[in-house]
Amino acid sequence: MLESQAVIGDTDMRQAMQQYALRLAGKALDDFEAADSTEIARFIKKEFDRSYGPGWQCIVGTDFGSFVTHHSGCFIYFGIGNLAILLFKGGAGVVPHGGTIAEQARLTALKAAVEA
Repeated sequence: MLESQAVIGDTDMRQAMQQYALRLAGKALDDFEAADSTEIARFIKKEFDRSYGPGWQCIVGTDFGSFVTHHSGCFIYFGIGNLAILLFKGGAGVVPHGGTIAEQARLTALKAAVEA
């Protein structure tokens, strides 16, 4: 029940996703040594990829800085004990209507060529 000790620093996730992240972190801390931050991060990331689609990133440690771009509703930063956990779905190059900026540009060019 380590997740009950979690302190959320910042999030824009729905409550259900937050609780899932905290439960996974608690399970990871039960299954792995706290010093094995890479395995903890891998476990949380893979479970979020499986549950919410690929593209999740997870950083676990005792001292790190970050500045990330993320999908709306897909970010949480919390601590459990002396570990900080940052979990987010990457958002660089993503446009609101789906696809990357490069894909949207290619589609726009193809559409213009067809209409010409």
